[in-house]
Amino acid sequence: MALPTTNLREPETTQALVQLLRTRSYEEIRQRMYDNPPGSAWWTACKTELDVRNGEQMAAALSSMSRVLERLRASTEHFEQLADTLYHTTNEISDQLKTNQESARRLEVAVYVAIGITLVQLFNLVFEVFGRR
Repeated sequence: MALPTTNLREPETTQALVQLLRTRSYEEIRQRMYDNPPGSAWWTACKTELDVRNGEQMAAALSSMSRVLERLRASTEHFEQLADTLYHTTNEISDQLKTNQESARRLEVAVYVAIGITLVQLFNLVFEVFGRR
């Protein structure tokens, strides 16, 4: 009958050992785990404590990852807005350049016309001056 009593006390012992290990370093816990045979109370307590700590680290890492992903999502949305603004601005500049190009062509034609009229008037003046002599 001694065996069932130790089996009932073993979880309590393991829990007490886990509480004792809470303040110990990873290295010390791992060393105690390696020093004791698998299945012993110390080995089980060390394994439990390491699993708890790993779980806590995993939860902290997941929480950090979630915050980083949220920031990435916000940054992505911001870059999409910037890209959209850049696209519209580029289209506006392109339209302005087309308008300026058309205006430059009209101005070029107007300059040629002004030069032509000036030449015609100059020839007319020359013919009038030499025509009187």
